[in-house]
Amino acid sequence: MLDENIYSEVTPDIIQLAALSEKAGIIDSELFTKFDVKRGLRDVNGKGVLTGLTNISDVRATKIVNGETVPAHGELFYRGYNVKDLINQRKEKDNFGFEETTYLLLFDKLPNPKELEEFKELLSFYRSLPTSFVRDVIMKAPSRDMMNTLARSVLTLYSYDDKADNVSLPNVLRQCLQLISTFPLLSIYGYQAYRYYHDGGSLHIHQPVWEYSTAENILHLLRPDSKFTPLEAKILDIALILHMEHGGGNNSSFTTHVVSSSMTDTYSVIAAAIGSLKGPRHGGANIKVVQMFEDMKQKVSNWESEEEVSQYLADLLNKKAFDKAGLIYGVGHAIYSKSDPRAIVFEKFVKELSVEKGLEKEFALYEMVERLAPEVIARERQIYKGVSINVDFYSGFVYRMLDLPMELYTPIFAMARISGWAAHRMEELANNGKIIRPAYKSICVEREYVSMDER
Repeated sequence: MLDENIYSEVTPDIIQLAALSEKAGIIDSELFTKFDVKRGLRDVNGKGVLTGLTNISDVRATKIVNGETVPAHGELFYRGYNVKDLINQRKEKDNFGFEETTYLLLFDKLPNPKELEEFKELLSFYRSLPTSFVRDVIMKAPSRDMMNTLARSVLTLYSYDDKADNVSLPNVLRQCLQLISTFPLLSIYGYQAYRYYHDGGSLHIHQPVWEYSTAENILHLLRPDSKFTPLEAKILDIALILHMEHGGGNNSSFTTHVVSSSMTDTYSVIAAAIGSLKGPRHGGANIKVVQMFEDMKQKVSNWESEEEVSQYLADLLNKKAFDKAGLIYGVGHAIYSKSDPRAIVFEKFVKELSVEKGLEKEFALYEMVERLAPEVIARERQIYKGVSINVDFYSGFVYRMLDLPMELYTPIFAMARISGWAAHRMEELANNGKIIRPAYKSICVEREYVSMDER
């Protein structure tokens, strides 16, 4: 009988072969400079190399002053609309904006009341899974990683689609809307199965509610009693809006363009994007923020002491605290320097929820770190380029206040970003461009073949 450990055990032979593979893979770093290779598709200043055009969103972090580009407070636009306006200008009666913003991203216009109502009904209609899918797919071999579970479920849906390989725009739109509607079901049902089989918890599989928004259904599906407050649902909805799109250059959206350009099916494209988002350099940062603060609360005896908090932050940078990675998680961004507009919009709503949850003291600690971290980084690293908190700084705290399990933090990111991925896939197919194939320069040296008995 086959030993199941063979699938997870790293043997000495594998370790030795891995060392050979690593040696074969290393390229002299000076060659990247010699051939002007933009590593990570970024120039020496960290600016992304222009690889395409998009009309979906715009990320701005600089402005022109006297002919020079200088850092500016960040701004994020969805189809030309400032995201802060999409959130802050909403009337109280229009409590949920994820569906409206999804319509905007897909169709380049804000819907009128009739269009929005019909769109919501369409999403509700698609918010269901094939018969026995939960039993036959999600409940079988539950994974401890919900992003892997989500990707597997998406790929399996291919088998239930009679037009899975049809890449006409109407058919792709239909597939995208179905995935936007079912991502919460696939993710939360996957978590419930994992919790039941691996943690010994109770199994709760709620049916979605037709009248509920996406945010309301997430809380309804997850909680055993399906209860939530209006403020909880509102803030989760805002979190979804802030995470649903961030330009064509972010790793998962670029992945969407690259894989779509090969003319493969929608399920393969979205599974690839999920794999990208799963990476800790992309979608998993908010988990690290929460874990860092849990460690901080244990190590800092007085949460109101700026001296103690500053010392802990310095210890983080000097690899003496938490995971000893030398990072203050949730601070800094590849594009934004002076401010992340998503964090600014989010902060006031986070404070409101902390009051409802009785966690004002903890929120004050977050505020203090937000203020002190840039000062400590400038002092310890002697970096004078501005740094600020990013959206991950507060999102993990919000998810914890909403009693969302950490296993679902990144899937919730995916539940939001699927709308952006869908828009990028439609954009790539609508332009009918070439397959994306950047150049890699070979530095191989030609060698003569050596027969087996001469090696």
